[in-house]
Amino acid sequence: MNLVRFLVYYLVMIKVNIADAKTHLSRYLDVVERGETVVVCRRNVPIAEIRPVPGPRTEERPIGIDRGMVVPSEFFEPLPGEVLDAFEGGSESG
Repeated sequence: MNLVRFLVYYLVMIKVNIADAKTHLSRYLDVVERGETVVVCRRNVPIAEIRPVPGPRTEERPIGIDRGMVVPSEFFEPLPGEVLDAFEGGSESG
């Protein structure tokens, strides 16, 4: 199944050499806007892909995706002295 996906990916996508891409950039950008990927080649060797950028989010970001997560009580306890010293540039270990 992965072989089929690989073949479809590389046989169906549009491949152009640099000179053609420079000459017809607007045409290829129209293709990219429609969701296609354009592979730019140098002497028929792929060097880059031009792909569509994901559109803006249409729905609000979810709130509470970690609902049910419990913060352990140790999280709120003071840090040990050697850890505080390391943060404050005090004595260096080692």
